[in-house]
This record gives sequence, structure tokens and C-alpha cells, in this order.
Amino acid sequence: MAENMSLLSLEDDLTCSICLGLFENPVSLICGHSFCANCLDATWNDRTTSMFCPHCRMPFSSKPELKKNTVLSAVLDAYRVKAGVPEPVMEHVEERRRDPDTIKCDTCMEAEAVKTCLTCMASYCEDHLRPHRDNIVFRSHQLSDPLPDLLERLCPDHSKLMEFYCTHHQCCICSSCLQSEHKGCNFTGTDEQHHKQKTGFMDKLNILDVKIDKNLQVVLQMKDQQNKLKDMALTRKRILEAEYTKIREMIDRDEKEAVQAIDKELEAGQSRLLSLMKKFNENIDRMSRTKSEINSLLDQSHSFTFLKASVDLPSVVNFEPKNPRINVDSQGVIAHHSSAVALKEWIAKLLDLPPEKRIPLLQAGFREPVLFMGSGPMHGLHNQFSIPPSQPNFGQPNFGQPNFGQPRPFMQPRNVRSPSPGAPLRARGKKKDQNSKSHANTDQKDQSERKERMDRKEQSPNRVDQKDLDQRQPQAAGLMPGVPVPGGSLGGDGFAKRSDLLKYGTILNFDVKTAHKRIVLSENNTKATVTDEPTDYPDIRTRFSVCSQVLCTKGFSQGRHYWEIKMSSNNFCGLGLAFGTIDRKGPSSRLGRNAESWCVEWFNVKLSAWHNSIETVLENPNPSRVGILLDCDEGSATFYNVKDRAFPFHTFVFPFSKPVYPAFWIFSNGSNVSLCKLTS
Repeated sequence: MAENMSLLSLEDDLTCSICLGLFENPVSLICGHSFCANCLDATWNDRTTSMFCPHCRMPFSSKPELKKNTVLSAVLDAYRVKAGVPEPVMEHVEERRRDPDTIKCDTCMEAEAVKTCLTCMASYCEDHLRPHRDNIVFRSHQLSDPLPDLLERLCPDHSKLMEFYCTHHQCCICSSCLQSEHKGCNFTGTDEQHHKQKTGFMDKLNILDVKIDKNLQVVLQMKDQQNKLKDMALTRKRILEAEYTKIREMIDRDEKEAVQAIDKELEAGQSRLLSLMKKFNENIDRMSRTKSEINSLLDQSHSFTFLKASVDLPSVVNFEPKNPRINVDSQGVIAHHSSAVALKEWIAKLLDLPPEKRIPLLQAGFREPVLFMGSGPMHGLHNQFSIPPSQPNFGQPNFGQPNFGQPRPFMQPRNVRSPSPGAPLRARGKKKDQNSKSHANTDQKDQSERKERMDRKEQSPNRVDQKDLDQRQPQAAGLMPGVPVPGGSLGGDGFAKRSDLLKYGTILNFDVKTAHKRIVLSENNTKATVTDEPTDYPDIRTRFSVCSQVLCTKGFSQGRHYWEIKMSSNNFCGLGLAFGTIDRKGPSSRLGRNAESWCVEWFNVKLSAWHNSIETVLENPNPSRVGILLDCDEGSATFYNVKDRAFPFHTFVFPFSKPVYPAFWIFSNGSNVSLCKLTS
């Protein structure tokens, strides 16, 4: 017990005050305090200015030379033996780890080692290496340059130098391992294996160097190509910008010409009005002079000369003054406006195509654009156009879009149509029928009347012929003079003879296979009524399922066809045309809300023309009976307000590429539409 107490008290004296553990390689300062050599070095290395004793704080002007306390080391060895504390393994290992570039002598722990003995497994400085050089006993020991991994060269199982390399297990072994665990394995010396390993690594380094050089060359080439790409892009941008600049210049030039045309018409109209005003003022002066002369005679009514006096009225009294209708909407101005709208829509449709599909169409060359208009006055130029190239159609046709398919026989360049309601089409030049003869007779009559008016003007220069004024401008309802309505001629007030339209009358029936379930068909499928109770129709692919719509059984792709519809209420319904491929199930199946249908639609008191979701508001004539003339050869559909005569109120013009069917949309409960029996 007493011995244990003495050991405990001795342990306190052998404890480092820095790490609080037993001394390892103890060193003492001049103040008498001892510390572990590594602990003291670590403490002083952390301070860059003054140095002092960690225990008594005694300062030192410079780092003192540390000497190993051999007495304290001997006491530590005795204490470890008595207390059973194992000795620290290679006290200099920690120091070697802290300074891997310097290998200390294992004997003095201060001087730098110059050799390592592979037999003793220790490194020595020049002083402690002397026995190995001078004493014959150590002559057989193998010396080498100082080795930092001396402990790693010892076999962990036999504590011998691992001087062999097992090629089978790929590990270093000692002579004892060769006789036991690795008996029968192929082996070689560590130096030979080291050389072989080094050679292999050098070969790999050479391969890596070659590959890195090649990759660097490729990277440099890519950087060079990157710069070239930038230059190419800049060049391409400049060329492209130049092309678009030319396009803009051409459009600007055309815009300037269009504005100049309007200015020219304005100047001509104002000049004409000024000329007429001058003539009217001259007429007023003549009549005023005559009036003054008469008043003067009346003042002398008591005289005898009054009975002999006579006054003749000037010739201008026979002329009835009227304000002439003069505007700037000449054919040239309308042509500029129409071509601008058509060009805008054509460019928009063309740019919707991928660039690779535009090139064949552009390279094939264009025929003259065909411009059509039919809408209310100044409610936009609702144009459709077709530019058929000589190349075949690319992809599926998109009806209602610019027709890039095969050209049709009737698609000949035509004159620009008037944008007035129900503007008629020009008669086709190839049809020489009875109407052509009547037109020829009418032309001869017009020439005679013009000659007669010219003769009257020569006799009376101041006379203004109202008939002459009217022919200098469009006729009533904005219709182009001398242009016949399809199927007949328009009257002076812009109407068509119903008898001329009935020549193209056709018999129609509603198609029960397309009728929505809310539509009830009656009277031999000529009357369609909307109800709340759904009809038990079978669910088939051709039936409308979203809107209360129905088609007719007949479709038309050539010739002229006319039919009339009677409406019980023209507040909530739509009348129109549709291709047979119109959608029947989706939200785009509504008439006029897609590229495959056209309709005029009454929504309460508002009347609109719809196509491809584009609305054009029209003037509502509030018809109860509507006639539709479909001219497949000319590609037009004209809607008439039918009374004793037929008054056109809208015209659709569009390309026919497949049969088109009469279509109806009734969206007011209890309302109905009926297909009329055509009688004169």
C-alpha cells in the first residue's frame, strides 16, 4: 500500500504540466522546470515574439538550446517498470511527423541522421554512426540513406525487415512470412519491384502527358473555332440585316406610293369640288342679275314701257343643283389598301411555317395575289387570298390559311373587289351566255348616252350633268359600277332580282347524323328546333357534341347553288358553311371559330361575320328570311336579306379545295330555322 502511494506521488512529479501526461523525451530549462520536448516546441512555435517558461513564466531573449534530461529519463524508465506502464513507441516518431523533411538521429534525438541501418532499424548521425564504420561487428549491417518510413518497412507480425514482394498477393513480406503464410508464392525483391513499379508509373505518366497535350490542342482548336464562329455569326447578321433593310425599304416605298395615291385623289376631289363651286357661283351670278333686272322692271310697273318689257330666264334655271358624291375611295386607293392587308396576312401565314418549308414556296415563284373583300362599310378589309405555286403541296392542307396547294382552274388573277356590303363578283370572261349579250347591249346604250351628254356639254359648258357625276364614283351601297351580281344584276339601290337567284335553287335537308342532341328535326328534316330535353340520338363520330349545330346532307364543290332559310327569331342563331372535316367534339367546333367554317351570327341585336375566330361587325338588316348564294367556281358565298327583292349584306370569299356543306347553329331555347321551299 505504501509502495502504491509512493508511486502515485512520484507520478505527479513525472507529469508534464503542458500535456498533463507522463514525460516523453523530457528536456529541462535553466529555471529547473521540465517538459516534453514536443510539447515545449509546440508551445514556442505558436508564439512569434517573446519566449518564456510555461510554468514560472521566466522570459528568454532567444530560444534556449534544449538538452535531454537523462536523469529524469532514467527515473521514467524505472517508474514505467514498477507501475507497468508501457514505453512509448519510438519517441521521435511524432517529431518526425511534424518535420517530415528532417530525419533525426535515433540515439541523440538532436542531430540530423546521415544513414539508416536496415539491420538495427535505426537512423544515426555522423557521431553515432562511427561504431558501424569502425567496429568490425557492425560491418555486416546494411546501411542506406536516411529513410523516413523506417517503421513501415517492419513486418507487423514478425518485426523483421520486409525485403521481399509477393507477386501473388501483391504485398511486401519478410523472410519469416516467406516460410509461413506465403510459402510457395512467387516473389521478388523490393528493389526490383520498386523499379518495376516506377517504370510502370513513368509509362502511365508519358501516356497522360501525350493525351493531355492532344486535349490541349483540341481545346485550342475549339477556341479558335469559337472565334471563327463569332466572326461568321457577325457576317451572317450583317447580311441578314441588309436583306431585311431592303425589304423594309420596299415596304416603305410602297407605303409612300399608297399615301401619295390618297393625296392625289384628295387633290383631284378638291379640285373637282372647287370647279363645280365656281360654276355654281357663276350660275348664281347669272340668276341674280336676271333677278335684279326683274325687280327693276317691277319698280316701273306703272309705266307704259313695263308692258313692252320681257325677260328670258337663263338656261341654268333648267339645271337642278345637287351635291356630287365625291370620295377618295378610287380603285387605285382600294387596291393599295387591299394589297397591304393581304400582304400583311400573307406574311403572317408564311412566317408561321418553319423556315425550311418557306424556301421551296418562295423559290417556286408567285402568281399574282388574289384579293377579296366582303364586309360592312369600313369594318376592316376582311381578306382571303390564295397564291398557288407551281410546286406540289407540302404537308397537310390548312384550310382558311394561305393556299399553298395545287392551283385550281378558276384561280385566275382578278381585279380588286369593292369592300362594300355584298360586293358582287366580276363576271367570268369565258362565259358567253345570254347575260353577256345583254351586257354588250347595255354597254352600247351607255356609250350612246355618254356621247349625248358630251354633245350637251359642248352646247352648254356650264351645265353639270348629274348622271355624269354619278358615274365618276361608286354606285349605291358601295357597289362597283358595271359589275354584275352573281346570278343576275343589281338594281339601282344595290339589290338583286330574286328570280335570278332562284335559277340556282337547290333542295336541302338537315343531316340527322350531324345534329346535336338538343336539336329536334321535323317536317321531313327541313326544320330544326332547339329544346332543353336531349333527343335520343346514337353517339357517333359525325355528331356535334358541344354546340347545338347541324349540317345538311348535301355538300357542294362546283357550280352555283342557292337556298333560303326562314328564322323564327334572328336573335341567337348562326348561318354559314363548313367543310365536312370540321371538328365535331372540341371547343373549336363552333361555326366561325376555326379555319374550316364561315358564318354570320346574330347575338341579340348584334350581327357579326365570323371566320377563323376573327369577328367583323356588320350592319344588321334584321331579316326573317335569309338567302345564300354559293358560287363554287368563283369561291364566294353571298348572304341576302330576302323580301320581295334580295338585298346582299355580306360576302365571304375563300378557296374551295373540298366540298362545303350548309351549316346552322341555334343557341336559343325554342328557336328554330327552316329550309324554305323555293318558289317564285
